[in-house]
Amino acid sequence: QVQLVESGGGLVQAGGSLRVSCAASGRTFSTYVMGWFRQAPGNKREFVAHISRSGSTGYADSVKGRFTISRDNAKNTVYLQMNSLKAEDTAVYYCAAGWVATTRENTYDYWGQGTQVTVSS
Repeated sequence: QVQLVESGGGLVQAGGSLRVSCAASGRTFSTYVMGWFRQAPGNKREFVAHISRSGSTGYADSVKGRFTISRDNAKNTVYLQMNSLKAEDTAVYYCAAGWVATTRENTYDYWGQGTQVTVSS
C-alpha cells in the first residue's frame, strides 16, 4: 500500500509556471506507474499525464508541450511541471499510483488528497 501527498499548488497568472509534487510513502514507489489527474468545478476528473516505471510518459492533448511529468525514485516523488498555464488549467490536481500506464482513473489504486491550482487570466 502507498500513501500519496500532493503539494505545490497555488495561484499563478496566465502564462506562468508552477510545479506540483507528490510524495509517496513506502519502499515500493519505483514499482508503480504514477499519474496526474485534475478536476475543475462542475467537471469530471480527467487524465493529465502518466509516467511508467522506466520513465516513459504520456500526456493529454490539452497539456502536451506545456506540462512535463517526471519522477525521482530516490525521493519517492513524482512531479508535474506546468508551463504556459491557461485559465482552463484551473483545477484540483491529484496524483495516483497504479500498475498500468493508462488514462483511465479506475485503473489507479491509490490517490492523494489533491492540491488546488488556480490560474488567473
